[in-house]
Amino acid sequence: MDAQYHPKQVEDEAQQHWEESGSFKVTEQPGKEKFYCLSMFPYPSGRLHMGHVRNYTIGDVISRYQRMQGKNVLQPMGWDAFGLPAENAAVKNKSAPAAWTYENIDYMKGQLKRLGFGYDWNRELATCTPEYYRWEQWFFTKLYEKGLVYKKMSTVNWDPVDQTVLANEQVIDGRGWRSGALVERKDIPQWFVKITAYADELLEDLDQLDGWPEQVKAMQRNWIGRSEGVQLDFALKDGDQALSVYTTRPDTLMGVSYVAVAAQHPLARQAAEGNPGIAAFIEDCTHTKVAEADLATMEKKGIFTGRFAIHPISGEEVPVWIANFVLMDYGSGAVMAVPAHDQRDFEFAQKYDLPIKQVIEPAGDEPIDLAREAFTAKGKLVNSGEFDGLTSAQAFDAIAAWLAERGLGETKVNYRLRDWGVSRQRYWGAPIPMLTLEDGTQVPVPEDQLPVVLPEDVEMDGVTSPIKADPEWAKTEYQGRPATRETDTFDTFMESSWYAARFTCPDDDSAMLDPERANYWLPVDQYVGGIEHAILHLLYSRFFHKLLRDAGLVTSDEPFKRLLCQGMVLKDGAKMSKSKGNTVDPQAMIEEYGADTVRLFMMFAAPPEQSLEWNDAGVEGAHRFIKRLWRLVAEHVEGGPAPALDLSALDNDGKALRRKTHETIQKVSDDISRRYTFNTAIAAAMELCNDISRFQPADDAGRAVVQEALEAAVLLLSPIIPHAAHTLWRALGHDQAAIDAPWPAVDESALVKDSLELVVQVNGKVRAKLEVPADADKDTLEQLARDEPNVQRFIDDKTVRKVIVIPGKLVNIVAN
Repeated sequence: MDAQYHPKQVEDEAQQHWEESGSFKVTEQPGKEKFYCLSMFPYPSGRLHMGHVRNYTIGDVISRYQRMQGKNVLQPMGWDAFGLPAENAAVKNKSAPAAWTYENIDYMKGQLKRLGFGYDWNRELATCTPEYYRWEQWFFTKLYEKGLVYKKMSTVNWDPVDQTVLANEQVIDGRGWRSGALVERKDIPQWFVKITAYADELLEDLDQLDGWPEQVKAMQRNWIGRSEGVQLDFALKDGDQALSVYTTRPDTLMGVSYVAVAAQHPLARQAAEGNPGIAAFIEDCTHTKVAEADLATMEKKGIFTGRFAIHPISGEEVPVWIANFVLMDYGSGAVMAVPAHDQRDFEFAQKYDLPIKQVIEPAGDEPIDLAREAFTAKGKLVNSGEFDGLTSAQAFDAIAAWLAERGLGETKVNYRLRDWGVSRQRYWGAPIPMLTLEDGTQVPVPEDQLPVVLPEDVEMDGVTSPIKADPEWAKTEYQGRPATRETDTFDTFMESSWYAARFTCPDDDSAMLDPERANYWLPVDQYVGGIEHAILHLLYSRFFHKLLRDAGLVTSDEPFKRLLCQGMVLKDGAKMSKSKGNTVDPQAMIEEYGADTVRLFMMFAAPPEQSLEWNDAGVEGAHRFIKRLWRLVAEHVEGGPAPALDLSALDNDGKALRRKTHETIQKVSDDISRRYTFNTAIAAAMELCNDISRFQPADDAGRAVVQEALEAAVLLLSPIIPHAAHTLWRALGHDQAAIDAPWPAVDESALVKDSLELVVQVNGKVRAKLEVPADADKDTLEQLARDEPNVQRFIDDKTVRKVIVIPGKLVNIVAN
């Protein structure tokens, strides 16, 4: 073999072998254990960044390891190809989003191949192709027929620049996350999928996900937000209307001093008629921060409607205010305000000089100061009439029963989760497969007219969707009658919610899924991706999988058995980004050092779930280690083929190296398979290489033990540096390619030590360390300790009172 390491030549040869051998092409093999490893697929933005490289290297290491365990491993790759960035780039580059997207896919695919990732490219899919979204459209029509899809007017976050709806999480400081434009509140018709129908199951099934990080499960539990409370009505004075409110704290009901409604509430709109001040306030609220996380910290603003509500128990009149912290799409858009026991209500009441009435006192004697802040803990009721003296828990039941008996309220389970709005007003997405007839009736597109194909040869003006701007595109027929196509497109989370299932049968043009193939592979055994997707993508994927199950297409309840959330890649303490000017180009690193070096550094610099600090010196260090391993193998094979290993001929140094080899196999196996601590696995392999380099074989037995150690090192590192391992494995005399080699097995007998280090203490102080036979009994160990000259110095003129012997570890002689 060439004594010099030439990364590009080595990597080209390995990749050519994998390509010609179809190494990563897999089919279903009933009876053979499968392993489906999936990394969150990329948006084809044009170039891979180091976050991509880290994510996909983790997945590839896991996949290659599982393959070496003898499993049938599926690792696919595709493209989350719809979305707003393509439109913005198309406007900027004066091209169509489709052309820009497909060009980027070709380039990024080349980058992924250059990194040596073991993907079954025969399964590649792009979500922007009709072959993919056809089935998404078909499934949507089936959900509509089941009553799981509906359309309604909805108050949304509207970005006036990007001309699209934003999720609450996409509103940052009241502005659109991409455009930076001041977000407006706007009512538009939206299509929804009833994720709330699955709220309980989505919550309960989190308990099945033992392989998920607790942090992610907690985030989903909080997002679903199951609560038990009371739904009750406040009648409006001087009218036959009532305000319906939901509260989880009916024990505080007697402390209500005002009721607040959202700016979009019908009562607010009524109050604005003929009242310019209220109308102006409502208009101002259309630009307020609307992300729920902002509600606690935003400045509380409100205006009195001039109306009063009647307290359902006391009969007292309480004013009705419009408040900017009440959202129309959470609950009924109205809340009962208890300033003494809710901090948000407290701040509002202080600002507008509204009563603060205490109705809960601490269960103990802890002091409270209602002039400074609300007392929000549970306790004992006061100032609550017949309910005085009850605990908060007792009052929950008593007040709920009182209201129910009089038809004024009922206990109810509520959820923070809201139905999934899947409408986008932009162009680059899958058309929603619904039709509107001349009489306003809406019907799903018939199956024989699917897919509704998005035209790709379009001109972008940066604002209006081309299919909205072209009335001819929307014209069609339904059963011989004129009809109009829906011009909204799907939320791109739709595509990413079921791609894991489609990868099992991407070539099926007759059905969304082939149940036999899908159920062989699903659920995904290992999913890898960023924690920023912990809520929306992962929750929608879980929901979509349950919909597929209930349609008879899959049998599993959950899509992903095990989840690994990798940390960010940082440089100079900050996340890599173009805006910060701190990005590192993976392509340049590959050209300079080779793909294996980049892969090795990514896995060695930090545990996968922690952030990784990019360090040029660390990359150079990874490169030096590969060259060192290369030299070790080159120097060894220069001496010719190694003889068979004869255990009886090994000297003590040979036995020690063999023990180190099998200890390393044991540790690396555990680090990769159970702990996913690839950095410590690499460190262990580096230690083994250190021992190999220090070992000087004196005979054939010595060369044989070095051969075994080098083979182990190469195979243990092969999932991480697969190209170098491909060449080194061949150099060590193997006809079989490293990609097809099994994972090294631990020889338990090699772990047994002939001798051990024994610590000898006199009166608790270390006086000697002895090398003793591993099988020596207690009497022998005591005698060896007593015979040690330095021990004798401390016991000669003393009486030995006691000797404590811990075989294999310690002898402590107590003397005075």
